[in-house]
Amino acid sequence: MQTLKSTLPSALLQIVKNTYDAIRRVPELPAAYLHPWRRESIRRLAAFKDAHKGQRAFIIGNGPSLNQTDLSKLKDEFTFGLNRIYLLFPRLGFSATYLVSINDLVIEQCAQEMAALPLPKFFAWRSHRHFQNLPPTTNHQLPTFLYTTYTGPRFARDVRGRVWEGATVTNVALQLAFHMGFQQVILIGVDHNFASKGEANKTVVSTGDDPNHFSADYFGKGFRWQLPDLDTSELGYTLAREAYRKAGREVLDATIGGKLTIFPKVDYDSLF
Repeated sequence: MQTLKSTLPSALLQIVKNTYDAIRRVPELPAAYLHPWRRESIRRLAAFKDAHKGQRAFIIGNGPSLNQTDLSKLKDEFTFGLNRIYLLFPRLGFSATYLVSINDLVIEQCAQEMAALPLPKFFAWRSHRHFQNLPPTTNHQLPTFLYTTYTGPRFARDVRGRVWEGATVTNVALQLAFHMGFQQVILIGVDHNFASKGEANKTVVSTGDDPNHFSADYFGKGFRWQLPDLDTSELGYTLAREAYRKAGREVLDATIGGKLTIFPKVDYDSLF
């Protein structure tokens, strides 16, 4: 790949990379479209297509800024909660409308508690194995599984097919919100700033309280997680911004003190 980078123009190199990525995904394709759980997921996603046309939604990140945000204002709003946002539900007194999670490490360690949540859930297809052997006492409905991939950057306007992850669950939630027809999507708690530094996507084990999220217990001691890839996240956010703009819709960023600069900023309190 390094040789190709030095000898091919960037546009041609991208075509080569996309072709290579597509070939690598071939073994995944039969189950990703034909497995009974995925067929049921595609049926559910068809029902969600444009179900919220013209409405607005909030995507709730998990950054420390949530602790400075009056989340009680969201009680009657449509919301997408991400990963372990449910740790916040007891404090709020209500839950998010939808839960989205794609990171395999997060789902592996939290599958049982996630499965028990009584709200619609959208998880990465690769994580379906974590739901095959849950205790029989666990009262849950299977999540809706999205066929997400790490490679081949694109913004999916219809999430029944392949969805590029863009290095963050927030990008998947943006694609899901577009699929559902939301006219305006507002980000909060997407701080885009991590106290923990290191190689992007590297798996690490937390050694104490979590400084990167709204709760010290979010990725608490002993939790395995991956360091962020902010550059790839920004690529995904840029694709999302343009997809919404071309469709006559918008994404706004109401995160208090957030470092993300891709979307227009808006004062959170002014939205209500």
